[in-house]
Amino acid sequence: MAQNLDLLQETASQTAGPYVHIGCIPSFAGIEGLYPEDLGASPIREGARGEIVTIRGAVFDGTGWALRDALIESWQPDAGGLFPGEPGADPAVTGFCRFAADGQTGEFTLRTVRPGPVALRDGRIQAPHVSLWIVARGINVGLQTRIYFEDEDNAADPLLCRIEHRPRVETLIAKRTGAGEFRFDILLQGEGETVFLDL
Repeated sequence: MAQNLDLLQETASQTAGPYVHIGCIPSFAGIEGLYPEDLGASPIREGARGEIVTIRGAVFDGTGWALRDALIESWQPDAGGLFPGEPGADPAVTGFCRFAADGQTGEFTLRTVRPGPVALRDGRIQAPHVSLWIVARGINVGLQTRIYFEDEDNAADPLLCRIEHRPRVETLIAKRTGAGEFRFDILLQGEGETVFLDL
């Protein structure tokens, strides 16, 4: 006998939150004591070589609203352009960080070492950058992008050179706001939409 489907209601769907925070940053969700500290709490440890910088920003939806449930992961090399495990890499730089937007303002903060340029196997050089992965409500698949720095020479970076619509390169450039301070906002859609990468 067939079941009367009029009695069942569709379960509400969630693309990323709040469960992504509970699983990835338990302390942000108010769950303490599971681990000594959340995985990826900082990309650097005491004694990291190089300039320490702070990058602040927010993830904005198409209406200009700052997402207060955005979760971001970053990956980067050390000040010498080396990743963990490479010969000569700074042992005080893990390069990985997982952080969330503030639940009230939507602002995020990443305190890290300024990355160095990365040499590719074919001899080309990538300008200093931080790679990002972004998830939040309404984002079905995590978004990939990068942060470059306005006071670096980005002209020959292989990825930036491939962006055909040259004005959009600016969406990947963090702007200096003070000594060791940068601003990088992520726009999900609309005018000024951030360039996202298909990786």
